[in-house]
Amino acid sequence: MADTECTQHEFFMARCITLALVAKQRGESPVGSIVVKDGNIIGEGIEAVKANADITFHAEIEAIRRASKFVNGRTLENCVLYTTHEPCIMCSYIIRQASIGTVVIGQLGGDGTGGLSSQHALLLDTGIQKWGNPPAIITGVMRDECEGLNAHGN
Repeated sequence: MADTECTQHEFFMARCITLALVAKQRGESPVGSIVVKDGNIIGEGIEAVKANADITFHAEIEAIRRASKFVNGRTLENCVLYTTHEPCIMCSYIIRQASIGTVVIGQLGGDGTGGLSSQHALLLDTGIQKWGNPPAIITGVMRDECEGLNAHGN
């Protein structure tokens, strides 16, 4: 990764971490996500499952909802999704449906529900033709900071 690209990824991941800290302060899972197009944030999401009593209020889905409203459409093919935590299978389905071109992940899940690391790796799937090519995947951006979100006392 080029230094400027690394710096850009860290800049946007830092925003995700800020959003994740808000979620954590609210008693939610500490996950923050954004969608970026042409270097601009067009959608932000904060985990809000408990607040909304709705399992679909994951940070990634909220960021995609807002980005879709911003572009007034369903596809986000020229966009990058940043997230502090590996998208679950549900979020990965939405990412693929939205045709997001790149996904930048702070930390991998490891609990068997991830859209990248589980046996249901929808982010990498090539079997569903209408989805086209899988997104480019970048992992480990600010991993230590993202893993630290789950520590007590942050």
